[in-house]
Amino acid sequence: MARYYHFEMPAVKWYNQSPFMAMAADMTGRQSTVALLEKLGVVAVIRLRDAAKLRAVVDALAAGGVRALEVTMTVPGAVTLMRELSTTLPVGVLLGAGTVTDAATAYAVIDAGARFVVSPVFRPEVLRACHERDVAAIPGCFSPTEILNAHEAGADIVKVFPATMLGPQFLKDVRAPLPHVRLMPTGGVTPANAGDWIRAGAIAVGIGSALVDGAAVERGDWAAITDRARVAMASVESARAH
Repeated sequence: MARYYHFEMPAVKWYNQSPFMAMAADMTGRQSTVALLEKLGVVAVIRLRDAAKLRAVVDALAAGGVRALEVTMTVPGAVTLMRELSTTLPVGVLLGAGTVTDAATAYAVIDAGARFVVSPVFRPEVLRACHERDVAAIPGCFSPTEILNAHEAGADIVKVFPATMLGPQFLKDVRAPLPHVRLMPTGGVTPANAGDWIRAGAIAVGIGSALVDGAAVERGDWAAITDRARVAMASVESARAH
């Protein structure tokens, strides 16, 4: 672990030189958060068995250019960890919470510093809690009906989940009649195929274990996570450039 912290400081400096710094500094509410999420393009979905490794994972992602972090409630002590993390993150990094399925948890993660709240399902009470605090709400939906219902209820972005069995063509087909709905697929998205989802119409992608690899975390191979983050960002940037 001591060897790792020599790696952390360049990542923080790199962030502070980021062209996104001014945008982050101007954020005042959920609309600005949504705009920045779209700009960043990749949301790292973080699930860990060992909570003590969260900071190491965050800094490894930072070094690879992934600046939107979704700390899921499956991480032991997630709310406390988020509170600690939120006070030390570099400018330009967005901290969010995932696997939020009730209003009480939504309030707790927002109080801990979450700028966006993600759920695997659509729960109107979670959406209302987020908007009460002017925080972006991203409910999970699977069917076109669910997607439209969530959008009409005020969802800032709709998480298409699980996208594993759907593929980018599903997203493209949904976007044809619903071009105004912001979609973020999660599940089945990898660093290599992230660009395919962007080309299909996603405003951003959520990447879990394909980015934050459990085996790499276990052995402390932070460079491997950084490499995956770079691949994901390059895939998204390439898709947007064409």
